[in-house]
This record gives sequence, structure tokens and C-alpha cells, in this order.
Amino acid sequence: MSLTELLPTLKNLPRADKLKVMQFLIAELAQEEEPSLQPEATYPIWSPLDSHEAAHKLARLLESEQPNND
Repeated sequence: MSLTELLPTLKNLPRADKLKVMQFLIAELAQEEEPSLQPEATYPIWSPLDSHEAAHKLARLLESEQPNND
């Protein structure tokens, strides 16, 4: 069924059915947007563990934020 055939049918639906169609379409779109994870697959995950450069930058930032007690 094409969109041009479907639109008049949708227009004639009762309000409750129109809401159900909307919920269905929103769920379908959301499912298409979400990345799907495959069972038994492995995925790389970044971790700050052993990120010495990030720790050094954070330490410098914290030091620059401290008020001078001179």
C-alpha cells in the first residue's frame, strides 16, 4: 500500500486508533535510531584508566582554579 493510499485511511480512523498509529511509528523510528547490540559481540569502550595525560590536564585545571593566598 502506498502513502497516497494510506493517508485517506489514516484520516478516517478514530482518534484512539490515530494515537496508536503514532505510537507505533514513533517506536519504529526510535528503534531505527538506536544502535543495536549483537549478542556475543564485543565492543570497544574508552576508559580513563591509565590515562595519565588526562589526569595531568585535570590537575593543571584544578590548580589554576584555586584562589591565590599570597
